[in-house]
Amino acid sequence: MGGIQSFKDLKIWQLGMDIGADVYELTKKFPREELYGLTSQVRRSAVSIPANIAEGFRRYHPKEHKQFLSIAMGSAAELETELLLAERLKYISGDDLKTISSKLESLGRMLTTIIRRFK
Repeated sequence: MGGIQSFKDLKIWQLGMDIGADVYELTKKFPREELYGLTSQVRRSAVSIPANIAEGFRRYHPKEHKQFLSIAMGSAAELETELLLAERLKYISGDDLKTISSKLESLGRMLTTIIRRFK
């Protein structure tokens, strides 16, 4: 018995979880005054990615599944924008940004491939 039994078996969900964990580590270094500002927003965007992938997996209709994958794609773009701002504000290094951006690019390619299969 193999294959995908759960959203936890999806490589795209696993990558989303890795990105989320990376973001939580990075945001520990943000200034305390950002706790309810940028820190909170970045974390919510990061969590939204695997959460929407999982929710889409559990949806019965392909149209709903596609919609949740599209939301995950939007959350990834939002996260990248927030991280670009964090780098401008010197909250994260260029190397940290490059590492996460690379993962977000991979995730975006995977999402695009899956979303196109629904057309």
